[in-house]
Order: sequence, then C-alpha cells, then structure tokens
Amino acid sequence: MKEQILSNARLVLDEQVVNGSLVLRDGRIADIAEGPSRLPGAEDCGGDYLMPGLIELHTDNMEKYFQPRPKVAWPQRSAAMAHDAQMAASGITTVFDALSIGDIDDSGIRIEILQQMCDALTGLASQGLARIDHRLHLRCELCHPDTLTRFLALADHPKLGLVSLMDHAPGQRQFTDIAHYRTYYKGKYRLSDEGIEAFIVQRQADSARYSDSHRQRIAEESRVRGLSLASHDDATEAHIEESHAHGCRLAEFPTTLEAARAARRKGLAVIMGAPNIIRGGSHSGNVAARELMRAGLLDVLSSDYYPASLLDAVFAIARSEGGYDLPRAVGCATHTPAEAVGLHDRGRLAAGLRGDLLRVAEVDGQPLLRRVWSAGNVVH
Repeated sequence: MKEQILSNARLVLDEQVVNGSLVLRDGRIADIAEGPSRLPGAEDCGGDYLMPGLIELHTDNMEKYFQPRPKVAWPQRSAAMAHDAQMAASGITTVFDALSIGDIDDSGIRIEILQQMCDALTGLASQGLARIDHRLHLRCELCHPDTLTRFLALADHPKLGLVSLMDHAPGQRQFTDIAHYRTYYKGKYRLSDEGIEAFIVQRQADSARYSDSHRQRIAEESRVRGLSLASHDDATEAHIEESHAHGCRLAEFPTTLEAARAARRKGLAVIMGAPNIIRGGSHSGNVAARELMRAGLLDVLSSDYYPASLLDAVFAIARSEGGYDLPRAVGCATHTPAEAVGLHDRGRLAAGLRGDLLRVAEVDGQPLLRRVWSAGNVVH
C-alpha cells in the first residue's frame, strides 16, 4: 500500500478547523485524527492548512491555451498539458473545462477547435498525462444557429458532466445595459461605430430566432442523459422560474440581487466569479459577488477567466465580515460545487474520499500553495 502521513496541520473540515493529522493510502483519505501523528515517517506540515482540492465548474482557461492569440491555433497536446499544469498550480484538482458551443464572434476559431479540445481531454486521461481530474462543461450559446446541432454531436461524450444555457445578446441578462455591451464588444473586436451597431442588430435577431427553441431542446436532452444543468446570467425572477422549470441546479453568475434571491428560493446553487471577489465588482456592471456574500447567497465560487483567483477568493471572503468563516469559504470551492454536479467522492476531508488535498500556508493574509495532491499523488 502507498501511504503518506501528514501531521501537525490545521485541517479544514466542514464546520471547523482542527489541529490534527491525515493519512493518505492508495489514492484516498484513510484516516483523520486530532493531534499530531506519532507514526514513523509522518511529514510535519508545520501548522499549515490542509484542505480539500478545489473544484472548478466554469473556466474557459483551456480555450486560451488552444487559441493564445486571435486566429492562432496551438498544438492540442501541448495546449492541454499547459492548461492542466496551471490548474494544478492553482490548487484545482477537479475541473469542468468550459468549452463554448456557438460563438457571438463569427470570425473566431472557437468552433473550429472545439473537437480538438474534446479530443485533448480524452487523450490526457487515457494516456495518463493529466495531473488532475478533467471533466467537460459545454457552454451553449443559444443564439447561435448551429448550437443545437453541435451540442447533440457531443451530448454523449464520456467526459461531459455539466451543460450551461447562455444568451449573450445585448439588452438582457449580462448586458441589460446596451451601453456596457457596446463599450465591451467594440473594444474586444475593434469595431467601428457603424460596425458595433450592425453587430448589436444581428445578435438581437439571432437571439429572437434561436434562443427559446434551443434552450428548450438542450434542457430536454440534458435531463434525459442525467447531465447537470446550469442557467447563466439570470437577471430577473422570471429568468429563475424558467431555469428551474428546465431543471437547472446551478445559477451561474446571476446579475442582480433579485435573481440570486429567487435562485435560493428555488433551490438553485448560486455560483459567482472569484475575480469578482478579488476585483471588488463585476466588469459588466452587474451585482457584486461580495453583495451576495453579505446577503448569505453565495454558494459556489468559480475562477472563470483567472485560475489563481479561486484560492485567493476563498481566503478573501474568510477574512471579510460577510459571515463566511474559513470552512464555509472553502466549501464554496469544494464540497458545494461537488454536490451540485453529483460528485460525492470528493470535496471534503473525510475517510474514504479521494485524496485531493492542498497544503496552504498564509503569509500576510495571502494564501501560499505549498503542495497539491490529486488522488493521493503529488502534482504540484
């Protein structure tokens, strides 16, 4: 048996932090005890925290490695392994890699490289190259004409575990304020005044034509397959009612306090961006994650576009006066997301669960990641 004994650590449990020791054996947590271990070979953690590995449900980080610059496609194995390494170095031991189906930018290559990214995930796992556990999250841009066709082509992928329903058309949800939309996309795609106006008209037309029917069908196909379903950018109580009716278990990035409260009433876990916590607000001008935290409505944290933000945000909200102590803050990035997608073998420090662990020191209030274990193996 392969065994590691970690002693003199502050163990972050569900509801408390205790000084103790932990035994890893054959890739799982074998035992947890209070107090230091007296067994030979025990590793002294020097009072550092031991906590579960982080679970990331929504990050488009892998797309950035496959397309590091506009029109540039990177070799798929190299891109996937570099992404995998960054996830491990950020303390993320389970990641649902969010890949876009459909794109609001017709000139982009997201659609072209979609199959490459799916193949790369499968290859990393089958060849034993992955440091951590990768799953697939399909982000379905409902207003794209080909979204349904592409979703059905990937709906039975063995790595698929999460589907989100998105509509980024201007004038609703994330971009209720068209002025914010105009500023954001004019800069992102370097459009002229005439170009951005034509862009807005086309996106609104596509949304009116495709979004409702695509939302209904993709939700149905996801339920049939037992896939976890998430809404995206809900702004109103009516949006939450619709999401709940479709069987959504997660409300990703609600844009208003009203929507977050409605999600809580309907039993949807509210997921917010860790960068929103670190930056102090939304880059789109929507509700701040800290406001939802102070209202007790923050359930899940996601690194979104910046992997290292997840661990930083956990400690940031634990230091704040929002009612989230360290165990509750850690839970937002471990057992709560695990439960939301039906993973019951990880996300806690408990005997019998996967040996996904982080050893973390705290230096001047900043978390310092010293070591990462994935299924009992040191991966960082």
